[in-house]
Amino acid sequence: MAGHSQFKNIMHRKGAQDAKRARAFAKLIREIAVSAKQGLPDPAANPRLRAAIGAALKQNMTRDAIDRAIKKAAGAGQGDDYFEVRYEGYGPAGVAVIVEALTDNRNRTAGEVRSAFAKHGGALGETNSVSFMFARLGVVRYPANVADEDAMLEAAIEAGAENVESGPDGHEVTTPMEDFFAVRDALESRFGAPETAKIEWRPSNSVMLDEDKARSVMKLIDVLEDNDDVQNVYANFEVPEDVMEKLSG
Repeated sequence: MAGHSQFKNIMHRKGAQDAKRARAFAKLIREIAVSAKQGLPDPAANPRLRAAIGAALKQNMTRDAIDRAIKKAAGAGQGDDYFEVRYEGYGPAGVAVIVEALTDNRNRTAGEVRSAFAKHGGALGETNSVSFMFARLGVVRYPANVADEDAMLEAAIEAGAENVESGPDGHEVTTPMEDFFAVRDALESRFGAPETAKIEWRPSNSVMLDEDKARSVMKLIDVLEDNDDVQNVYANFEVPEDVMEKLSG
């Protein structure tokens, strides 16, 4: 019985991992499709599409799947029409939350996001109700082994970046949003494809949370990220390392 039970647990975890991977792929394909529709279907002439393809390849999506998504989006009158929408609100403990989504049904997505906030101790607000607490930045990340700290700093300065933070976990280069694609391309020509490269919302100030509040906030974020329409979730909170280890465990 114990062996059978263990097998069921393994299958359950594998099923959950497969479902999570499928959701991630669906979101990546949606971003590829929107990028291809909004600009040219040629990644060399479409920086957003190039970034979307790079993110998909990092997640081990096949070239065939990527090409199919681009061709479908580029076909006249084919594919779904997705809209970019942003939701803002407050989670538990007054944490500010920004949700970015790509949806083919605004009413459905708005209802689901509003319900998630309400069920997990938060409240959805109006557009711009919390975004003033964040800055919009381009962020390019590389693993630590691609270059030493000085080489990365020198390359980032030459590319026009705003800041570089280097450590054992890697290099993080930040840049004003309008310079993002130029900086990313300059770094890529020197160090190869980055680990990640995207435009993010960065909080100007963060709220430090204890274990109970952190658990509540992270539950809300998990529910939002599990929504098929939601692409990114940003929030202005920090958690002490010892608390994070407890929650991760």
